[in-house]
Amino acid sequence: MRRLGTGIGWRPEIADAVERMPGIDWVEAVAENVCPGHLPDSLLRLRERGVTVIPHGVSLGLGDAERPDAGRLAALAERAEALGSPLVTEHIAFVRAGGHLTASPRLEAGHLLPVPRTRDALDVLCENVRIAQDALPVPLAVENIAALIAWPGEEMTEGQFLYELADRTGVRLLIDVANLHTNHVNRGEDPAKALAELPLEAIAYVHVAGGFERDGVWHDSHAHPVPRPVLDILTDLASRVSPPGVLLERDENFPEPAELERELGTIRAAVEAGGQEGAVARARASARSHDATETGPGAGAGAGAETGPGPEAGAGGESAPRAPEPAPTALGEATRRRLGLAQASLLSALVAGTPVPEGFDRVRLGVQSRALAAKRADVVAKVAPELPLILGSGYRTAFLAYAQGHPMHGGYRQDALDFAEATLLGGRLAGGRARRELRRWWLDRSGPDPRPKSRLGQVGRVGRTLIRR
Repeated sequence: MRRLGTGIGWRPEIADAVERMPGIDWVEAVAENVCPGHLPDSLLRLRERGVTVIPHGVSLGLGDAERPDAGRLAALAERAEALGSPLVTEHIAFVRAGGHLTASPRLEAGHLLPVPRTRDALDVLCENVRIAQDALPVPLAVENIAALIAWPGEEMTEGQFLYELADRTGVRLLIDVANLHTNHVNRGEDPAKALAELPLEAIAYVHVAGGFERDGVWHDSHAHPVPRPVLDILTDLASRVSPPGVLLERDENFPEPAELERELGTIRAAVEAGGQEGAVARARASARSHDATETGPGAGAGAGAETGPGPEAGAGGESAPRAPEPAPTALGEATRRRLGLAQASLLSALVAGTPVPEGFDRVRLGVQSRALAAKRADVVAKVAPELPLILGSGYRTAFLAYAQGHPMHGGYRQDALDFAEATLLGGRLAGGRARRELRRWWLDRSGPDPRPKSRLGQVGRVGRTLIRR
């Protein structure tokens, strides 16, 4: 496994600071925010200095019931090649549901949602991962995610699910210790148990991030300092295996560069403490094993015949390699359809207000639903910063009201256009400067309409109405 060292998530807001930080061995960039033909100058300079850059995807949807989109895979591959990356990473999550599998409208979550830890979901995920591996020019690593909600009827723990995924596909793992902490608070899962069940040799690198707790729910914000419990999980992991790389994630509310450097120092210290704990534990285990050999019933001449490698072991006492699994058969569409119906039912409840599926915690789904709407408002404000300027303090209230009855269908940029259109059609702006500026903004960006023919008449009416006003 390639050694990466200590890294930080590269974001445009802190690009200059990252370039100046000492001891940065590598960075990770959100794949969807990087254009291969126009790489940011900051990333180019880092690469020229020998700093490794890894693209981190957030929208592929490896946990979706449908197979990965070929266009999204090609885009991820293009970014890996443009950046000269040794691997690419994505998430074990579903991000969209509906469509032809379920004969229902396609919905976008705009967020990473947990897949159920069931055999059906694992089978689908394994096939999707293999498809991605075949399409990518470098190895793939997949990340465990944070979750506010738990699926009913799960058949495996997180550690067991990740172990089987890695065992069946050979995919590498990106372990986010902050997400293990999130799942500990929100779902009562033991991080130590998850680490004990993981195939540690499959770890490509580790994420560390901060968050906050509100009303008993931990929010993985990536906008707060890394808390002590997350650092303790990192130390526990480092006591079990030397992680090839450790990276600090920060997406918002960026502190001064000196504070980020202090956090990186704290992360290095946590890894070093874990390494020392692991060395002490291994020394003690070795001493106990030596004592048992000296005093046990097999001591003396011929002891090797009693205590040597068994029939399962190979030369040197190492485990013999496992026989390769037979080539997987194509997954039946019935399995994908079952998963698709379950995911569509959950996502529809979260973003379209349909009834909560049986077995889910209604209160927790309400928390998740509000969090999704709030994230949509925040991201739309980033991809279309003119909207909060035009609407002023009323932007957020207006968007959250819009989100209640308008699920996202085509990504955040389309969401911004749809929100502006709905605001103008709904007559929420009585008149004046805000209406004129929003009209101009919408007309400048809507362009030739790519949407279904059934909406062309309505869009035409919008245009005529805007022009008359």
